[in-house]
Amino acid sequence: MIQKKCNLCGRPETQVRMLITGVNGNICDDCTQQAFEILRQSGLVDDDLFSTPLAQSRKKTAKGSMKQVPKPTEIKQRLDEYIIGQDDAKRFLSVAVYNHYKRLYQKVDDSGVEIEKSNIIMVGPTGTGKTLLARTIAKMLDVPFTIVDATVFTEAGYVGEDVESILSRLLQVADYDVERTQRGIVFIDEIDKIARKSDNPSITRDVSGEGVQQGLLKLLEGTVVNVPPKGGRKHPDQEYTKVDTSNILFICGGAFDGIERKIAQRLNAHVVGYNSVQNQRNVDKGDLMKYILPQDLKSFGLIPELIGRLPVLTYLNPLDREALARILVEPKNSIIKQYEKLFEIDKVKLTFDQDALDYMVDKAVEYKLGARGLRSIVEAVMMDAMFEVPSSKKKTFTVTLEYAKSQLDKAHLEH
Repeated sequence: MIQKKCNLCGRPETQVRMLITGVNGNICDDCTQQAFEILRQSGLVDDDLFSTPLAQSRKKTAKGSMKQVPKPTEIKQRLDEYIIGQDDAKRFLSVAVYNHYKRLYQKVDDSGVEIEKSNIIMVGPTGTGKTLLARTIAKMLDVPFTIVDATVFTEAGYVGEDVESILSRLLQVADYDVERTQRGIVFIDEIDKIARKSDNPSITRDVSGEGVQQGLLKLLEGTVVNVPPKGGRKHPDQEYTKVDTSNILFICGGAFDGIERKIAQRLNAHVVGYNSVQNQRNVDKGDLMKYILPQDLKSFGLIPELIGRLPVLTYLNPLDREALARILVEPKNSIIKQYEKLFEIDKVKLTFDQDALDYMVDKAVEYKLGARGLRSIVEAVMMDAMFEVPSSKKKTFTVTLEYAKSQLDKAHLEH
């Protein structure tokens, strides 16, 4: 019996996944795919015919107009539904996102005026809502959005990720659509962790500090980068995708733990002579973060070139008792509503006494861990109930002050 084979590559039917049979010949699946690529690159095949419905809908969105863009006040209103307080940071972010859209839809005219992008850096203590702000904005946008952690990056050539992998993730989110990738927004978290470690010269390289800052400069400013679609440096033979970062908006966030000391030193340096008493009276020592300036970031360890490419500097207020109390119950996705939903799935109505809520807020203020600390305390209080109630026949469960105290004491969080 004569075995069929591909008329292009000559491989027999047993060595290919599929052999398509014609009147006077055969072609295998690999040769078919290569033929399609040749037609596509020559422009004889429309990519939209073979793209996913998701990719097609995203391309239509990219060709939208300013009429579809939410105004800064509307963006802030949406943020207010999920995040308590931080009005200054919300306003900065709302304006930055709106201006980003205006740059994307800017019509070229004879005036010669070209709108430049304004990358943002947000400074604030841990648990104040930096990442939550970014995630909430991601939900309401129709441009590619990704959150990356700066702590994983090292200088090129060392173990760790290159800064170009930021664009690999954005490319994946955009369904490998380069045009949409170049209109995206990137949130770089923990930017303070790549601060220069010391001003003292050392025989060892600062490969995860200043070296990473230098690598970020070209991305923030705007350049064409060769991006490995799958990320990493493991496959040197893979094809690279060229991505222009000129229209990508970068938002950076970091706790900058200890920067208050830098701010205090700068404020005291200006307090000289007879005016000193009056100047000191005007300084709010409880919230020095509101006085932050770019030179404080430089003192902390960010290089001036990086600070210059992050022209919009905003801060997040530390959460006081009132803010934590509201965070516990008010937002659409509040901690208490999440636990009520968990119990509702088991057909149990969960309620909290006000005294118990006040007690948990007081503990969160005491531990100074912000909203994340609040979540840890509620989790410790609810652990036994979540373990026992689903197996019981209870239809209601109430968390009282005595119960909350006993649970925290049992979890050794009381002291």
